Amino acid sequence: MSAAAASATPLRAVSGHAPVDLDRAWRDEDALAALNQWLEGLDADARLHWALTQVPGVATLSTSFGAQSAALLHLATRHVPQLPVVLVDTGYLFPETYRFADELRARLDLNLHVSAAPESAAWFEARHGRLWEQGLEGIERYNQLRKVEPMQRALQALGTRLWIAGLRRDQSRSRRERQVLERAGERWKLHPILDWRDRDIGRYLATHGLPYHPLWEQGYVSIGDVHTTRPLGEDLDAEATRFFGLKRECGLHEGS
Repeated sequence: MSAAAASATPLRAVSGHAPVDLDRAWRDEDALAALNQWLEGLDADARLHWALTQVPGVATLSTSFGAQSAALLHLATRHVPQLPVVLVDTGYLFPETYRFADELRARLDLNLHVSAAPESAAWFEARHGRLWEQGLEGIERYNQLRKVEPMQRALQALGTRLWIAGLRRDQSRSRRERQVLERAGERWKLHPILDWRDRDIGRYLATHGLPYHPLWEQGYVSIGDVHTTRPLGEDLDAEATRFFGLKRECGLHEGS
């Protein structure tokens, strides 16, 4: 669905009813597929409204404060103003990312929870070396220690039952088969803007006067750590701007 429908100021209830209940969808793949087919017909606003009212317990939004993060942060916190928002601080984010996080935290009054690995960046390197320079295996170990473990710890500490994330199918080949609603360990995971494209994000940001990440104008389309993020260029496509082209995902959304 277009972002235009989701950008209207009034929040509206979901029309119609889900074809199956969540308990059945948790147990039955066909039931989950039917539920996702129904969710595909809703806009992002309606998907959020449905999930936030149907999934019992704590909902949590994860964000990297990346290039286009302001859109989902704004959309989700219109539904739940004090929705817990988790940022994993690897210790290697761009200075612009930290300032962008501060800007959006103040502007949207975010209930921000920052999670990090137990070691500082310097201590981590003293123990493990510069893992991101050690090929695919090193990158995956780095991601597990600096990103995945802190995120899972934060979700667990918050008692999260519904994990909301901003994945979009057009961001990479690895995300094209993702579903709006998925099981993620012991919790549900919702991708409300999964079918949005860059133009939908741009329209939403413009409608609500929200900013892109400051590095967007310098050609950064996917923004992670300083040492494994490159701007888009003639010799790089979007997939190759992260992790030296060895992989696209940072591990947070792999297998979940």
